[in-house]
Amino acid sequence: MTQQGESKSVVVGIDGSQAAIDAAIWAGEEAISRDMPLRLVYVCPVKQAPSKPAEDLRWNVERAESALRRAEAQVQGMQKLVQVESAILRGRPDRVLIDESREAAMMCVGSAGSERVTRMPLGSTAAALAKHAQCPVAIARTGCAPQPDSGWIAAAINDEPDNDAVVHQAMQQARLRKAPVLLIDRRLNSWVRRYPDVHVQTVAARPGATRNVEHHREPIQLVVVGSADADHLARLVLPDCHPVLRYANCSVLLVLR
Repeated sequence: MTQQGESKSVVVGIDGSQAAIDAAIWAGEEAISRDMPLRLVYVCPVKQAPSKPAEDLRWNVERAESALRRAEAQVQGMQKLVQVESAILRGRPDRVLIDESREAAMMCVGSAGSERVTRMPLGSTAAALAKHAQCPVAIARTGCAPQPDSGWIAAAINDEPDNDAVVHQAMQQARLRKAPVLLIDRRLNSWVRRYPDVHVQTVAARPGATRNVEHHREPIQLVVVGSADADHLARLVLPDCHPVLRYANCSVLLVLR
């Protein structure tokens, strides 16, 4: 296992799930675009007074190494040049990944995103990162990691201080993933001029409405939101949610100032 150097990297939380693999593949593209390493992190939970600590530790390490190898193989299967680092850490997954976010350029985690889960459909670890991470957070849903030709990039324009960063990220993601952009707002001319190569469609947002983009029928692959939505994202309840987060099966990129 290689150790994290002083330079920043794109960090992915790996837990052996398909959602985590999707997050790693998504993050691989991100790492390449930033010319940064991709850091895969598996967190072994610490049990309270385990009956067989040596056996438990060995089993956890074997499972972690297997999950990391599988994730790295999927990333390398992209057949694109990306430097992959990996680490096995111990502790509470949410706390360890939040600590990792302090030195990361971006955090990526997977989420099953089941619509049957009403309290935290993104998962507890993703919810904790959305609320406490110190860098942008990407949450990839199972089977729908953003990729070229798989749907639109959606973002809302509002009066929050970080909204320029949100729209900038949405445009950058659209350029990286060769996708069109859905902007929900009226103030967009300057962004259209800055990104003439990105196809943009606008939708007027109705105040207080949670389903104000229902008539947009094309699939949305990624929603970009700002820090003002971090707490809302952490306690997201469906279907009464952010106007662009109503797309339950899309992935989420949280931009933090």
